[in-house]
Amino acid sequence: MAVTFALAQLALVRPGMGLGWDETVYVSQISGHAPAAFFSAPRARGVSLLVAPIAVWSSSTPLLRVYLAVLSGIGLWLALRAWRGLFPAKVLALGGALFASLWVTLFYGPQAMPNYWVAIGALAGVGCFLHAQADRTRRAPVWGLAAAAALMALMRPMDAAWVGLPLLMASAVVRRWRYNWLSLALAAGLAAGAAGWVIEAYTGYGGLGRRLHDASLIQGGLSWNVAVDDQMRSQSGRTLCRPCTGGMPNPVLFAWWLVFSMLAAVGLAVAVRARRAVGATALPLACAAAAAFPYLFLIGYAAPRFLLPAYALLAIPVAYGLVSLVRATPGGAWRATAVTLAAVTLAGHLVVQLSVLHQTVGRATESHRDWARTAAALNRAGVRPPCVLTGDGAIAPHIPIAFSAACSSADTDGHNGNTTAAALAREAGQIPVAVLTTRTTPPPTFARGWRLIHVHRQTYAYVGPAVQRFSRAGNA
Repeated sequence: MAVTFALAQLALVRPGMGLGWDETVYVSQISGHAPAAFFSAPRARGVSLLVAPIAVWSSSTPLLRVYLAVLSGIGLWLALRAWRGLFPAKVLALGGALFASLWVTLFYGPQAMPNYWVAIGALAGVGCFLHAQADRTRRAPVWGLAAAAALMALMRPMDAAWVGLPLLMASAVVRRWRYNWLSLALAAGLAAGAAGWVIEAYTGYGGLGRRLHDASLIQGGLSWNVAVDDQMRSQSGRTLCRPCTGGMPNPVLFAWWLVFSMLAAVGLAVAVRARRAVGATALPLACAAAAAFPYLFLIGYAAPRFLLPAYALLAIPVAYGLVSLVRATPGGAWRATAVTLAAVTLAGHLVVQLSVLHQTVGRATESHRDWARTAAALNRAGVRPPCVLTGDGAIAPHIPIAFSAACSSADTDGHNGNTTAAALAREAGQIPVAVLTTRTTPPPTFARGWRLIHVHRQTYAYVGPAVQRFSRAGNA
């Protein structure tokens, strides 16, 4: 199943899909292709470390995609291995298949993004936690939990804290789960993974409190805000729903939410009634709820990838519920009917997920190609390294375009603010500086008097005085 997942990514997402906006930020931190983009407060360095074996020596996006697809398949296999012995292998394989077949899992598996890896860490961590509780003579599950916690915190420290909270509470409240070594391993793993993020808070963001405050502001300010409907809207393939307006998509696109919830409840009920695998069913559900809570009730926008850890943790209880329903059906014709109905439902679910994936990949590939064409046009116009791109991100995504053009990206305000208007005006006399815009949008104050050029489609640019010199040098 894990091999099929890796191959499906290569076939359906395709290695040729260029890098997305967030991906360019992570990859640029260690790539020699372009200067590092501004690293905002919520981000962590885990993805940059993950892609380093490829990105430090190659700028090939297809090679990076193949590497990440293979790595994500290995990661899923290892995470499911952590559950061996807690459920039958068929349940684990089905759970893995349910998670791996979601369009959002297939789409983000081969991408340089952190959410899939938080999901893998969460799934492996809960499995190791349960194994360590069941047999305290073994040390491997304890080390596995520490490693899984470190992986989550390395990728997204706050997500790791939400996933780890139910585990810490369970080890403190449930008497038979009190195991000091396990609690210590979990805390040590979280601390080790988040250490770099905390140190960087003091060296580059004005302290931990300031970084947490800035991270909250970038996410719209964390407060009570029901975003369940936003997440439902995003199931149509909207990778970022901010602001999340418009009507609800076809209910077929999010009906699996309801079905999965019902099956997870069935799995828990069966475990309680049989007094078997209760902890192995209840604990991942609790961790899934904790992982999903901030993204369903504390932010005012949605991105489907935010819920990947919750989906991974739900997958095994859902598979257990589905298998239990089929087994509970009387034998003979009734059993055959139940199996057929389950197979048809799963096939329909797969068709819907692959349809959304196909459309999402198509849109992403086309937009990434547009960015590459815009970058090439800027290079031809004289905006060549060393160079700087800026502009309003709502008009033109200057950060990924800058990476593609091998330029620095700059912002004078907003979440990615890293320079001033005066600094850009000074640089424009020495190196090529361009402000991406539209034909009718007035230039910023520092770019008044700069030449307006047409770049690509609806994208224009105000170019600084040094661009003409670089253009002549390039032509010569």
